[in-house]
Amino acid sequence: MTVKASHILVQTLTEAEAIHNKIAAGGSFADLAKEHSSCPSRNQGGDLGFFNRGQMVKPFEDATYSLQVGELSKPVQTQFGYHVIQRTA
Repeated sequence: MTVKASHILVQTLTEAEAIHNKIAAGGSFADLAKEHSSCPSRNQGGDLGFFNRGQMVKPFEDATYSLQVGELSKPVQTQFGYHVIQRTA
């Protein structure tokens, strides 16, 4: 099954939690990604496009596949830092 997701990558859990709370309170995911994410996907508002299982690191993949479309994850730690993920399709 293919999914589509956006993410915001930051270095600390504190940053990720603050961003998660801003989005949960109605903040724009894309705007916060452009402002805070350290991933090159920031230029597309965090959009990673479509991907299948096996293409992303396991903690990221597991979190994304557990979300419903439109749902926002709690911060997820990988070797790259902390991600706030939104499944978009």
